[in-house]
Amino acid sequence: MHPAPSVIIFTTLSGLGFGLLFFLGLGMPDVSGWVAFVFFVIAYGLSVGGLMASTFHLGHPERALKAFTQWRSSWLSREGWCAVIALLVMGLYAIGLVFFGQRWGLFGLIGAGFALATVFTTSMIYTQLKTIPRWNMKLTPAMFLSFSLAGGALLAGQTSLAVPLLLAAAFVQAFYWWLGDKAFATSGTDLGTATGLGARGAVRAFEPPHTGTNYLLREFVFVVGRKHAEKLRIIAFVLAFMVPVLLLVLPFSHFFAALAVLSHLAGVAVSRWLFFAQAEHVVGLYYGKR
Repeated sequence: MHPAPSVIIFTTLSGLGFGLLFFLGLGMPDVSGWVAFVFFVIAYGLSVGGLMASTFHLGHPERALKAFTQWRSSWLSREGWCAVIALLVMGLYAIGLVFFGQRWGLFGLIGAGFALATVFTTSMIYTQLKTIPRWNMKLTPAMFLSFSLAGGALLAGQTSLAVPLLLAAAFVQAFYWWLGDKAFATSGTDLGTATGLGARGAVRAFEPPHTGTNYLLREFVFVVGRKHAEKLRIIAFVLAFMVPVLLLVLPFSHFFAALAVLSHLAGVAVSRWLFFAQAEHVVGLYYGKR
């Protein structure tokens, strides 16, 4: 699919923001007053900023509220509800910490649960799409959740947790790439199934369906060169995981910690770009692009 900047920003920032909210809800770090205020500003800035960025990809952003009515069948609607509940409950939890020096544990646990549920529902928006075999895997939510937890621990300053979580996320990312590269071929989808003519025998395209571009080609067919993708994967892997882990195992320094966060953020953004750019939609078969 065409990697729209708004979607990349949304999935990158919101994952980190809700990951940080998850750890704050569990009391990590154990802060209150103005220190807690700073942590919550960062968490809400990332979470809300990411959610706002997602609306720019909508054809009619003014209709976004209508998505909340479809929670029984739509993962997008469930994502919206989980996000709103998480932000509201964590807001109450933050009021207790910042203004009263009180840890209202129940609010923290509920908010943490919905923060993680928001990341999961976001991942399911993509996982449910059988038309994109690379996304239609159980590893997709595992990748979103592992990234969010690793980034959240990093932002929360939980070094002892961040290092193993970053290593776990690195493993999930590598495994996802390995399985994803084979997903389209093993899905059983070909030009025959794409056109519905497979029962008649081998199907091949006599000529292109269109002489020019169209909406489907612009939105769902994006081809990344193999060498280019491999270079970007190395960059994403090094920045998102290797550099932060290396910086965290060195003697603690606020400067190193800030570099680790920035490196992870950049690496995740590159990984997210590849996530969308390498999405091989089956409609590409109809146009001879797969």
